Amino acid sequence: MRIRIKEVLEKAEKDFEGAWRETGPLVGGKGAFSPGKNGTRHLLTETSNRLREIYLELGFDEALNPMIVDEADLYKQYGHEAPAILDRCYYLATLPRPDIGISAEKISKIRELGVSTDEPSLSRLREVFHDYKKGKVDGDDLVEKVAEGLGISDTVALRILNDVFPELRMLEPVPTKLLLRSHMTSTWFLTCAAVQHKLEMPVMLFSVGLRARREQQEDATHLRFHHAASSIIMDEEVSAEDGKRVSEEVLKRLGFGEVRIERKKVTAKYYAPETEHEVFAKVSGSGWIELMDFGLYSPLALAQYGIEYPVLNIGIGVERVAMLLHGYNDVRELVYPQFYGAWVLSDHSLAKQLSFIEEPSTEEGRAVERAIVEAIERHRDAESPCEFLAYEGTVSGRWVRVRVYEPDPNVRLVGPAAFNEIVVYRANILGIPPQGMENVELVRAARSVGAKTGIRYVDAVAKMAAARIERDGQTNLRVRVVKLLSDINLRISDVGLRYISSRQGKIDVRGPAFIGVRSELMQAGK
Repeated sequence: MRIRIKEVLEKAEKDFEGAWRETGPLVGGKGAFSPGKNGTRHLLTETSNRLREIYLELGFDEALNPMIVDEADLYKQYGHEAPAILDRCYYLATLPRPDIGISAEKISKIRELGVSTDEPSLSRLREVFHDYKKGKVDGDDLVEKVAEGLGISDTVALRILNDVFPELRMLEPVPTKLLLRSHMTSTWFLTCAAVQHKLEMPVMLFSVGLRARREQQEDATHLRFHHAASSIIMDEEVSAEDGKRVSEEVLKRLGFGEVRIERKKVTAKYYAPETEHEVFAKVSGSGWIELMDFGLYSPLALAQYGIEYPVLNIGIGVERVAMLLHGYNDVRELVYPQFYGAWVLSDHSLAKQLSFIEEPSTEEGRAVERAIVEAIERHRDAESPCEFLAYEGTVSGRWVRVRVYEPDPNVRLVGPAAFNEIVVYRANILGIPPQGMENVELVRAARSVGAKTGIRYVDAVAKMAAARIERDGQTNLRVRVVKLLSDINLRISDVGLRYISSRQGKIDVRGPAFIGVRSELMQAGK
């Protein structure tokens, strides 16, 4: 069932705990998961995976670098430049774990909540708070431990923590010297120091992961969290020429054509002087775009970590590559399409939002469905009034005889729209005849490039008739002039309907179908 949001929020405002328990039964249905349907991939993840494949193909081993580094590491790497770099970093803070006293006033408040305050109970409560202070009890387990210690429900335990010990709600974060990495470089030094005597030279590693930078705001070209595909080569003989070769190979395998490499005039302090280079690729319609950067780590920085071997570092921004490969101008639309991207359903995706209202569920029922379609196709041009036997046999344990018919005189067995097909084109759902209407531009375009569902009116109606025969045995179904999808046993999901409305599309399935199907119960063999 759907959640009545206003009603739920009003209850929560009056009594959160009571509303939490009361609204619990609103969720949990019969189940929604059904395997077999392929999901869609995120373009950024696809680009990351392609970069991973390229580095693996080039002989690099994959590594995972720490996400958290110490402020001291940036001073080791950047020297006097560190304060400028730290300005772009996110520092981590933690909530302190206070000493929690149990005064006579607090004991009285606990007693007012109907909880025992005998000495064994209070002793267990003090033990829980002591373990919490020492880190033996995690914050998300505190309610549970208080409930166990006092022999009460978690609801009452939560009230005690909120009402009796407000100091827990008034804690202020305390900053640390730990940072979220803003450059993959920050953690490559740690990794190189750890593996330099464990792996054969040359050591060739890569990592694809997040970087966090304290941007003033997120816009079309800046995100606070973004991805880098970074690699290192550690060896006594490694050179800047290796950086050129790797960069050119990576960009070529990504599909970029011309590549230009320039030495940077101002070198970052963690690189050796005049070894940092920028790599540009020529992109059609955009000119030269910087995509990669590489350089040799400074001996001063390497020495800070006890690293004895030269190290080449190469980096590429995943988001920038993905934007160029997939034609995006706004990084937010690429990464967070659910928030920023235009809602776009392909014709094929919209077609999947269509489903049948009624369908046969047994092989006998499906045989009836096929027989109805075949009889109509065979006798479609018969003059009326007329009727034709479509099927005779057992369905759901009953002997049935099924006919297709048209009672009105001087027409055909079925109307001209009976063989219209459902076609989806640019947020429009259309019923299109096999021939004709070439003068209607929308029909002509849909017939040419739209998503053809393969669903004809006669097919959908046959499913409806077969499902009813399967269920009831006897039925008399006649579809005359079609106006709505439901007239031909079709429905569209709420998602599909909202999308059509948002794009000012239309559902136009009008047409004279005049399909008649009836069945009767018979004695077997008569």
